[in-house]
Parts: sequence; C-alpha cells; structure tokens
Amino acid sequence: MTVLPSTYSLRDVALAYPSRSGKVAAVHGVNLDIVRGERIGILGASGAGKSTLLRLLNATLRPTLGSVQFEGENLGRYRSRDLRKVRRRIGIVFQQPQLVPSFTSLQNALCGKLGSWSLLRSVRAIAAPSREERESAFAALDTVGLANKANVRADELSGGQQQRVAIARVLVQDPDVVLADEPFSALDPGLTEAIAGLLFGVAAQKRTLIAALHDVEVALAHCQRIVGMREGRIVFDLRAGEVTPERLRELYARPRAGAREGAA
Repeated sequence: MTVLPSTYSLRDVALAYPSRSGKVAAVHGVNLDIVRGERIGILGASGAGKSTLLRLLNATLRPTLGSVQFEGENLGRYRSRDLRKVRRRIGIVFQQPQLVPSFTSLQNALCGKLGSWSLLRSVRAIAAPSREERESAFAALDTVGLANKANVRADELSGGQQQRVAIARVLVQDPDVVLADEPFSALDPGLTEAIAGLLFGVAAQKRTLIAALHDVEVALAHCQRIVGMREGRIVFDLRAGEVTPERLRELYARPRAGAREGAA
C-alpha cells in the first residue's frame, strides 16, 4: 500500500485568546493529517473554530500548545523570512474577495504574484506588466470566464464576478495549497454552485484544498473528506459519503449551557 505524503500534520494543537475573564479556547486538542491533493471541507456552526484552524494552517496564528507541521517542518519554529516563503505556496480565497477596487480585473489577478516580487517589481508589474505577466493573468481570467472583463475595474464588477477574479488571483499565484474561508457566504444562492465548481475544480486541480464552509450540500458534493468542528474540537473526520444526517444534527445542535464562546 502506497503512503501518500502529508501536506499538514497537526498534533494536540490548541490556541487560546485572552479575554476579560481569562483565556478563551478557540481550538483545543486538534489532531489532523491532510494528504497532498485532498479536498477537505470543514463544517461547524459559527464560533466552532473553523476560521481559526485555517489561520493556523496559514501560519498567521501560532498555536498556544502543540505543533502544526507543513510538509514535515514545524511552522512554529520558522522565522519571518521562512514563513514568507511558505505563504507563497498557500493561496487564500476569503468570504469577501478583498480586491483593490481601483485596479482592473487583470491587475487584481496579477496581485497573486506579490508574495514572490520585491516592492519595486510589484509596483512596476502592476502598473505596466510584461507581456508574459499580462498573458498569465489574462489566461487565469479566461479560465474563470472573465477574459472580457480584464480591463474593467473591480468596483464595477458584480459580487460573483469579484469572487471569480479572486480565484483567478490564486491561479496566477499557482500555490500548492488553497485555503478558502466561507468563500460563498456573500454570494446569491444561484451563484454558489457555479463558483464552487471553479474553486473545487479549476483551483483545486493538482492542489490541496481546505475550505471552511457553511453550506453542507456544497461540502458533501465537492469535498472528499469532511471535518466537523464543534466548540473548538474536531468531533468527526469522515469521507464525505460517510457523513450521516445524525452526525450533522449533532454537529449543529445548540451549544451546551456554559459552553465557551468566541472562536471563529
């Protein structure tokens, strides 16, 4: 039996935020292995710890306890310069596209390369991209169906078009891992399936994709594995076909009296 390499390995991970009453646990006792190339959906109610987990995977947060390993290396031991190199390999799609409103779609797509460029090159490339840079961004926009919007400002696009540009930006970045934090929450229901098809199809091709989702149907339709989180803990980690209605009811049941609050 061939053992596939792990992209992430989390062991006994906990993270607590300070509060007026002491410390509030955002995640606690998390153990998780993610194999290269997997598509994983993280489900759970608001405050379950999904977004916090993604920030740990991106190394924008460091655990209070335990270790987060990326391809065998403990991210907690990395210095800032090394973390920057790691983050070049991790693309992020947010709930809000986080585009530069005054930039065109093409310029926003080019921003996927900012982590690899110096400040001077970034300014030059965004203002006057080379032929190769322009072709790369245009190809990404074409892939998400927005080639005809390449020269349109981001603030003139619809919400669905803006999220497509955000996916094009990830394609230009060409990362090994894509993290998505509630990427469809701001979209009309009719657009969700189309954007999900792009994210889980085009953007996830040959990449590891981990998405925190509120839409159970999207997660079950597009993800291989489902991780259920409740009150900062992983309560199940199953193949999508093994997630039963009973499991979901337990996952989204109302919190116990006195349960901790504050996790993202």
